[in-house]
Amino acid sequence: MAVKTADARLEERWRDILAVHARTMCEIDRALHPHGLGASDFEVLDILATESPAPGEQCRVQNLVGRVHLSQSALSRLIGRLEKDGLVERSVCMEDRRGVWVALTPKGRALHEAVLPLQRAVLERMLAEQDAGATTPQP
Repeated sequence: MAVKTADARLEERWRDILAVHARTMCEIDRALHPHGLGASDFEVLDILATESPAPGEQCRVQNLVGRVHLSQSALSRLIGRLEKDGLVERSVCMEDRRGVWVALTPKGRALHEAVLPLQRAVLERMLAEQDAGATTPQP
């Protein structure tokens, strides 16, 4: 059997990371689907709940860019859907009219709190599986 090069091992590790990410996102989607959310929807709600823990606190949309794995236009569409569903509210930044604020509504905060244990359970399970696989000797 050929000895793996450093590049081949690096590529294999990278593909393993991508595979774990893809499987985890699918599992989160499955767990949250009955609640009308997907993994990306949850990520936005979770960041808003963390960044703006008190009701009425706002976060600039620009602060979400780069923290979720979506383009700026896809993020804007996602926020639009969340707003349509009554989970977030958007408003224009008065200091900088180009800026947009987003805040969780009471409905969004309640839904986030309800599904948070589901998302965390999926993360726990998937990352435990990954850790178990990482400690299994490779042939």
